[in-house]
Amino acid sequence: MEANTRSTGRLPAAFLTPGSSSFMDFLSEHQPEILPGRRQLPPTQGVIEAPHGTTIVAVTFPGGVVLAGDRRATMGNVIAQRDIEKVFPADEYSAVGIAGTAGLAVEMVKLFQLELEHFEKVEGAQLSLEGKANRLSTMIRSNLGMAMQGLAVVPLFAGYDVDRDRGRIFSYDVTGGRSEETNYAATGSGSVFARGAMKKLFREDLTEEQATTLVVQALYDAADDDSATGGPDVARRIYPIVTVITEDGFRRLTEEESSEIARSILQRRLERPDGPRAALL
Repeated sequence: MEANTRSTGRLPAAFLTPGSSSFMDFLSEHQPEILPGRRQLPPTQGVIEAPHGTTIVAVTFPGGVVLAGDRRATMGNVIAQRDIEKVFPADEYSAVGIAGTAGLAVEMVKLFQLELEHFEKVEGAQLSLEGKANRLSTMIRSNLGMAMQGLAVVPLFAGYDVDRDRGRIFSYDVTGGRSEETNYAATGSGSVFARGAMKKLFREDLTEEQATTLVVQALYDAADDDSATGGPDVARRIYPIVTVITEDGFRRLTEEESSEIARSILQRRLERPDGPRAALL
């Protein structure tokens, strides 16, 4: 090791010295080549085929926010995976749902989790929900080069804002542009159909149980019209991932809870295939 390089044990001193509160900045300075957006792809023609995650939905209710996703990943016209996980906790009070290139999206979520954990350890406090949304925006923007080659990642971010005492939802575009959504939101290939369902069923006085049922109804409607979105698969026991974030923190519904909601909806759809009706007036 060179004489001017200070080290402790096997790690360079720079790795052990508190610096920026951003883990992304730390990697950019010391090992930028491992960041997803910094990797060089081989020359290609046309869009790169890779597994894509599809529909993510979120809805607020007076006690917090619900974030949910279907389980299907597609590659072109082929089902690449039937039970992919698309909703992940970001920290105690927030979660990310992924749509777009599945491999890159999962890697970005893991990096985002480290980013929030690193900030908390360095600063001794959690980022505000607004700050978390901004950090995720920066990470998406760093992936723009790959997005232009067809490897886009477009997540949905939701969390409980402890300062404002309510649930909030943030959506993004491929450039990292961030928008706060009111009441409900959806992203992915089935988002148009899911958003239409939520628009008709949403009420501001939803209970937690009603909010979790609403998101599964929306995912069912998305799967009904979008081939890339997977509906509840009773035969394989594959059900949507549903998470709830309140003042008590992040909670993922158990498989039994998710299956009970899905089976109840399926039973009602036998009588009314198009789902519940909203009042005309």
